[in-house]
Amino acid sequence: MTLKPFTSDLLADVSHGFFTRIGGSSTGIYHGLNCGRGSDDRPEAVQSNRTAITDFFRQPADHLQSVHQIHSPQVQILTAPQTDAPKADAMVTATAGIILGVLTADCQPVLFHDAKASVIGAAHAGHKGAKLGVLQNTLAAMEALGAQRQDICAVIGPCISQRAYEVGPEFLEDICQDTPEALRFFAQGKGDRYQFDLPSYSLNQLRAARIKEAVWTGHCTYSAPEQFYSYRRSLHENQPDYGRLISCICL
Repeated sequence: MTLKPFTSDLLADVSHGFFTRIGGSSTGIYHGLNCGRGSDDRPEAVQSNRTAITDFFRQPADHLQSVHQIHSPQVQILTAPQTDAPKADAMVTATAGIILGVLTADCQPVLFHDAKASVIGAAHAGHKGAKLGVLQNTLAAMEALGAQRQDICAVIGPCISQRAYEVGPEFLEDICQDTPEALRFFAQGKGDRYQFDLPSYSLNQLRAARIKEAVWTGHCTYSAPEQFYSYRRSLHENQPDYGRLISCICL
């Protein structure tokens, strides 16, 4: 199968990819490269798709590492492949051959690299995790492995864009409760609705952390159904479930 991940020049010194749904063994509403074991897709199709990822990186199947994502600020430091999937939303490692993989379907996949220290990270950052500090915690965990903030590059992959992310007033209040300046990431929508700019919100956090550089690839998961799975789009289309994209990085 032919996989077509997006890559970033900021991560050119390390193997990585923000994988689309193109390629893969899944069918029906999951058509393509669904890598989400938590979906109702056929387990054998999901496993075949995940094997395609490890083949892409030329690593053994058990080297693809993921966590049980719970929209938290928790980060796992990996020194060797593990068989369980602890509850967390980010991983970091300095061990070559470990593939860090996060699953998304509108939330942000964020890949990190310190080329000087040879430390990588991957985070799943929806609005909840971003507000709770998952990105800052990922940076701190990388530092624990020898990385330096001024040497870390971070790339936000395909996620829901502001024009597709309509929220209510209670959402705005939650985000701005402790950080009133976050109001600038909301645009007025119809009635009492707002449009939230999730990638700009997170880019602001990353740049405030004084890392070397941070960018968003600019791809909206909601707006490109042929390329991306989208949780919100599945709701609007009354689909019973949705596929999960995978984004990976490996030393």
